[in-house]
Amino acid sequence: MPVLRLACLSLFLLLAACSSEQNDPYPASERGKNILYSAFTERPKHLDPVQSYTEDEITFTAQIYEPPLQYHYLKRPYTLIPATTESVPVPRYTDASGKVLPQDAPAGAIAYSEYEIRLRPGIRYQPHPAFALDTSGQPVYANLDRNKLNGIEKIADFTQTGTRELVADDYIYEIKRLAHPRLHSPIFGMMAGRIVGLKELGEKLQAAAKALPADAWLDLDRFVLDGVTRVDRYTLRIKLHGKYPQFLYWLAMPFFAPVPREADRFYAQPGMAEKNLTLDWYPVGTGPYMLTENNPNRRMVMERNPNFHGETYPCEGEPDDRTAGLLADCGKALPQIDKAVFSREKESIPYWNKFLQGYYDASGISSDSFDQAVRLNVGGDVQLSDEMQAKGIRLLTSVRASTFYMGFNMLDPVVGGKGADAAQRSRKLRQAVSMAIDQEEFISIFMNGRGIAAMSPLPPGIFGHLDGEAGINPVVYDWVDGVAKRKPLELAKKMLAEAGWPDGRDAKTGEPLVLNLDTTSGGMGDKSRLDWLTRQFAKLDIQLVVRSTDFNRFQEKIRKGAVQLYYLGWNADYPDPENFFFLLDGAEGKVAKAGENASNYVNAEFDRLFAEMKSMDNTPRRLAIITRMNRLLQEDAPWIFGFHPTSYTLGHAWLHNRKPTDVGNNILKYQRLDVAERVKRRQEWNEPVLWPLLLAAVVLAAMILPAVIGYRRRERSTAK
Repeated sequence: MPVLRLACLSLFLLLAACSSEQNDPYPASERGKNILYSAFTERPKHLDPVQSYTEDEITFTAQIYEPPLQYHYLKRPYTLIPATTESVPVPRYTDASGKVLPQDAPAGAIAYSEYEIRLRPGIRYQPHPAFALDTSGQPVYANLDRNKLNGIEKIADFTQTGTRELVADDYIYEIKRLAHPRLHSPIFGMMAGRIVGLKELGEKLQAAAKALPADAWLDLDRFVLDGVTRVDRYTLRIKLHGKYPQFLYWLAMPFFAPVPREADRFYAQPGMAEKNLTLDWYPVGTGPYMLTENNPNRRMVMERNPNFHGETYPCEGEPDDRTAGLLADCGKALPQIDKAVFSREKESIPYWNKFLQGYYDASGISSDSFDQAVRLNVGGDVQLSDEMQAKGIRLLTSVRASTFYMGFNMLDPVVGGKGADAAQRSRKLRQAVSMAIDQEEFISIFMNGRGIAAMSPLPPGIFGHLDGEAGINPVVYDWVDGVAKRKPLELAKKMLAEAGWPDGRDAKTGEPLVLNLDTTSGGMGDKSRLDWLTRQFAKLDIQLVVRSTDFNRFQEKIRKGAVQLYYLGWNADYPDPENFFFLLDGAEGKVAKAGENASNYVNAEFDRLFAEMKSMDNTPRRLAIITRMNRLLQEDAPWIFGFHPTSYTLGHAWLHNRKPTDVGNNILKYQRLDVAERVKRRQEWNEPVLWPLLLAAVVLAAMILPAVIGYRRRERSTAK
């Protein structure tokens, strides 16, 4: 009977939906496997190491590529260790005539630094069609064109793959790629001033590229780079101008990862770029993982590289690491996870809900879910909520190696001042504003307490950052009962009056003090934040005018110095104070030098100390210089020091060996999953709630039953 069959089918479907597996977003074939599940919000734009420079991209590139060096996973301060090399290279210093100088030679006497990098033999690349050879030893895919690429849409469509050993030439080839005019590496300008001959190579490649068709391959082996030479199969030597100890940090970044000539040639063939068959889309590396699926609008998948040379989990770290269980896997082979699936989540709520269901192994905490995840006790300490603790979720917090600040344009006559007297008054104005803007309140209201007020450009974890009373900004804070306390507003008003603006008005003309803040939607360009900031200035009777604009227009105004105040932030490229102080170096003036000093700040003593400090090792002498530099900045106040953000991440109980890091990004290989525990918890947390479905079934039956009874009566009546 049709009606009865329909009722039975509906009831069957309702009951079938009770299975917890209906909620599982992953294929049944993946259940119970050693696979990490995570998410990303912004699609990576570049996976080519010569171009990639964002956090969204390094999540993937750091697991695939291996530059010569890496950071120890557990040690703090951050410590460089070998990745593909036999040891961390020690520079060899020479003068202009080539005479070798001692390690403690003054920086001014050093004309060149040479770094000899010795690779470990036996390291091999991931399987890739660029290495596939025929029986005669020739590349299988050497003469492709658009016709031969019919039916090829992704890298897995190539049926043959191969591999080969990592050699010194691969690193040399990548360094040459920094100068490639069609690749536009973001670090070429800086490295051209460091690596001997790189600038000249860029000029030669520029001319060569112009003489070739737009899509023609530019073979970099045809060009010599004077400052980078091959010593033997496993050794290369890099020559720099002067002394630059920070270069070792660059050797731990993907910019200096090896790129084999075969891969560059393979991807340059006609028709490849049209199908996204490029190094920017499908990386080729020696690292523990390889990218096997790239669909940045949906998901990206990394799988264990079967050719990985092997590594073991570290056996030492910080004193608390053993207690935290971070040394339990000492000596175990890496990587410990077979596969990582990253799904794209454009909205925070679905991301959060899937994490709570156990379908993502780790998660950040958005502002929408902050109160559900953590709570602040009376002392301001952060604790997990009862719900999170009941699930066994772990909270990891760390202050990031980043700084956010509001800068004054020192070329502006009001906030910068011209002439000795005007400069002194402007300095007091800047100090007064620095005192009045309550950074602690901002962090509490707009960041859920996820940050600490900045006392200088240097965040915690960077050499030169001092905690406690020694590290406070004495212009803005007093040290009271063991804590930093912001100076009273009355003192800021007194300072403003001494600057010539009593009650926010010109002492001579009575005109109100009006300051302009230029910002973008990515800076302070949120109405509630700007309203708060306007009120902060109003405490000093200063009128703040906010001039919001798009990013390109904002950058243009910064370049021309057409701003009074602006809002910016900086994430560390490497853990050294030079990477923060250079933002205020006079030689980096934005208007005069097109550098990164957007405040156009110039202080002869600061510049002299910076020139000495930047080429020093971390010694007590260097610390003393840094402390003096911070004092100069605190007195001159070219920035209103804002905050250093704190990252909060959550991880499920089955995800082990997670430690926050800002500069060591190749972290996936260290993590471990307890897959059985994950399966158990997922089943517990996703048990079907049956009563709504049973109630629906009863209601459905109550609706259908009268129709069934009526139908049967009509059937009997017709039969009679």
